[in-house]
Amino acid sequence: MLKNPIPQVTNQLQYRAIGIINGKFTPHDGEQLNRGFLVDNKGEKIETVILGKALSLLKKHIDLNKSYFWVVYPKNKNTQNLHLQVAGVWDPYKLNNFPNDSSKTKFSKLLEELDLRDNYFSVRGELVFVNTQKKEIVIKICSASKLKKLKNKNFKLVIKGELSLELLNSFVSLDINRQGNALKLLSYEVIEKDFSKNI
Repeated sequence: MLKNPIPQVTNQLQYRAIGIINGKFTPHDGEQLNRGFLVDNKGEKIETVILGKALSLLKKHIDLNKSYFWVVYPKNKNTQNLHLQVAGVWDPYKLNNFPNDSSKTKFSKLLEELDLRDNYFSVRGELVFVNTQKKEIVIKICSASKLKKLKNKNFKLVIKGELSLELLNSFVSLDINRQGNALKLLSYEVIEKDFSKNI
């Protein structure tokens, strides 16, 4: 069974921002492995932090000279400065019950089987801002944490794209493509209109 790097949604109103990027991780320095850059196959650098659970994986299994498919959480303040948090590495051969004789299969082909591709992000949250002039939207994402009182657990993502002002405060599911340091809207689905009124 091929393990999907971006799991299926378990709840219609499930918030999330998760993606997959192929690239090499380069730490800022050898002493501190958890901070550095992810360099994609076009040579674009993205500021990256390795989260705790992925750090031991990095130390034990990752060859820093090789490219991997990284499962990442995106953060940004605008469309020019994407920041990634690495949650894991998608390696179908090592981390799945997958016959290794299929090493001829390209990872990109396997991703296609899962209806995914390199630089794809799934973003689900509340549409809180639409800038029609700049063609940008802002999605608010809330943590699944039980500690709802922690305000800093919520964050906003700025995405290049156009949505109708009528959809403000709706809960939306977006398919996003990363281009350089920007997240670009590919397609969307409205899950619930006037979502904030129902909270």
